[in-house]
Amino acid sequence: MANFTVNRVETSPIEGQKPGTSGLRKKVKVFTQPHYLHNFVQSTFNALSAEKVKGSTLVVSGDGRYYSKDAIQIIIKMAAANGVRRVWVGQNGLLSTPAVSAVVRERVGADGSKANGAFILTASHNPGGPNEDFGIKYNMGNGGPAPEGITDQIFENTKTIKEYFIAEGLPDVDISAIGVSNFSGPDGQFDVDVFDSSSDYVKLMKSIFDFQSIQKLITSPKFSFCYDALHGVAGAYAKRIFVEELGASESSLLNCVPKEDFGGGHPDPNLTYAKELVARMGLGKNPDSNPPEFGAAADGDADRNMILGKRFFVTPSDSVAIIAANAVQSIPYFSSGLKGVARSMPTSAALDVVAKSLNLKFFEVPTGWKFFGNLMDAGLCSVCGEESFGTGSDHIREKDGIWAVLAWLSILAHKNQDNLNGGTLVTVEDIVKQHWATFGRHYYTRYDYENVDAGAAKELMAHLVKLQSSISGVNETIKGIRSDVANVASADEFEYKDPVDGSISKHQGIRYLFEDGSRLVFRLSGTGSEGATIRLYIEQYEKDSSKTGRDSQEALAPLVEVALKLSKMQEFTGRSAPTVIT
Repeated sequence: MANFTVNRVETSPIEGQKPGTSGLRKKVKVFTQPHYLHNFVQSTFNALSAEKVKGSTLVVSGDGRYYSKDAIQIIIKMAAANGVRRVWVGQNGLLSTPAVSAVVRERVGADGSKANGAFILTASHNPGGPNEDFGIKYNMGNGGPAPEGITDQIFENTKTIKEYFIAEGLPDVDISAIGVSNFSGPDGQFDVDVFDSSSDYVKLMKSIFDFQSIQKLITSPKFSFCYDALHGVAGAYAKRIFVEELGASESSLLNCVPKEDFGGGHPDPNLTYAKELVARMGLGKNPDSNPPEFGAAADGDADRNMILGKRFFVTPSDSVAIIAANAVQSIPYFSSGLKGVARSMPTSAALDVVAKSLNLKFFEVPTGWKFFGNLMDAGLCSVCGEESFGTGSDHIREKDGIWAVLAWLSILAHKNQDNLNGGTLVTVEDIVKQHWATFGRHYYTRYDYENVDAGAAKELMAHLVKLQSSISGVNETIKGIRSDVANVASADEFEYKDPVDGSISKHQGIRYLFEDGSRLVFRLSGTGSEGATIRLYIEQYEKDSSKTGRDSQEALAPLVEVALKLSKMQEFTGRSAPTVIT
C-alpha cells in the first residue's frame, strides 16, 4: 500500500472560470495551462460542505474525450489530499453522463458505500481533440447537476483562490483494469475503485423497460434498426444493450467505438452533424435507397438523442410529447401514471397540449437540466425534455439519450405487438402523424449562430429587450415586414420562480408571444467554449389536421423573416445565415 502526503500549492485566480448551464467548458489548451484545472477542482471542493468532501465517495469519469485521462489522475490526487475516502472510476475513465447519475443514485460499493457526488469530464456535444473542447462539471448526491447556489459559489471561489491541495507520492492509477487500489494518507485509507462502465446503467434500464417486448420488435424480420454513437461514450453501452441484450445485429451500430477526438467529427446528434446516420435513414443529400425503420444517434456524453424514422425526422419537442402521451401504456416504469411533465422554455408547446389533454401537472423551466431535477426530487415530474435533443425521466437526474431510444422502441413495440407476425408495421412516421391528428402540430425550427462576437450578441439581445417597451411599435414593424403574421400579444424576458425552493432565475431568454399561439424566442447559450452562440426559436401551432402535413420550413417562412428583420440579426452579427438549422 503506497503512502502519500498532502502538498499545499500556492496559486492565484484565473479569469473566466464561470460554469455555464452544464459546467465549465473551454479549449483543451486553456485547461492544460498551469493550475487551471486544479484551481477549478479546489474551488469546487471549497464550495461543498465538509461532510460532502471529508470521508466521502466521489465518482470521477466522463465521455473519454482528449485530456480526460490526465484530468482523472489530477482529480484523484486532489480528492485524496482533500480528505475524500474513495474515488470510483468507470473502466478507462468512461461513463456516460446519464450513467454517472445512475451510479451516484444506485451503486453500492463492496463496503456498503454510496456516492456523495461526481466530477463529470465532458464538453457534451462539442468536438474533442488537442485543439478542441474539454469540460468539467460537478453533480450532487441526487445524481443531478450542482444548483446555481453551488456553481455561483464555485465561481466566487475561483476569483479568490490562493492555494490548492494535491497528494504527493500517490502514483497514477491504472484505470484500464477493473479493481480496487488502496493507499494511505494523513486522513487514513484512500481507495480508487475502477468498475465496469455499463453494468449499473444496464441494470437500471432493464428495471424500467420491457426488454423482452423490445427484443421481439428488434429481432422481427419486419423491423430494421440503426444506432450511431458518433464515436462518443454511448458506444460503450450500445453493443451491450442493443446487440447483447436486445438481439440487434452488430452491423446496425455505426461509429460505436469511443474515440478521444470523436473520429474528427462533431458529436452533436442533429441533421447537420450526424451525416452518416441521416443518409442511412434516407434523408439528406445522398440518401440510401433502402433505409431502416428506426434510427437514432447520441452526442459525446450520451445524454442527448436524435430519433429518426424511415425518411422521417422527429423533432425533440415532438419526441418528448409523444413519449409522455404513450408512456403509461408502453413503459412498465410508468404503468401507474405520470406525476407530471416539464419542458424547457424554448421547447415547443407540444408537451403542454398533451399535459392539458391528460390532466397532468405541467412546468415550463429555464434551459438547464438542474431545474427538472428539483421538480423530480419533489415528486412533481416524471417525463421532461428540451428542444436541444435532451429527453429524460425521474429514473435519474440527467437527460438520457439511450433511455429516449428505449422509450421509442417501447412505443413501437407496444403499437406493433399484434403486427409482427402478420399485418402492417406501425412506423415512426405513423406514430408522429397520429399524434398531430390528435393534439395538433407545432411547426418548429431553431437557428444557431455559433461563435458570434460576444459584444455583438449582447447588443442584439439589448435591442430586443428595448423593443419590448412598445408592443404596438413591434406590431407596426412586423406588419411592415409580413402582413400575414399575427400580432404580438405579449413580450417579456423569461423569469422562473422554482415552485420547490422558491429560487428565482432571471434573464432566461427573450420571448415574443403572438395572438395565434406562435412564438419567437431568443437566447444566448452557455454551452459553447468561446464566443457566443445566439439561438433563435420559431414556433407556429396548427390545430387544423388538414394543415399539419406542410413542410416545416415553408410553414415557418413568414415568422423566420419577421424574426431575422425584427432582431436585425445580420446587422448585429454580420451573419447572412445561421451555422446550424434544426
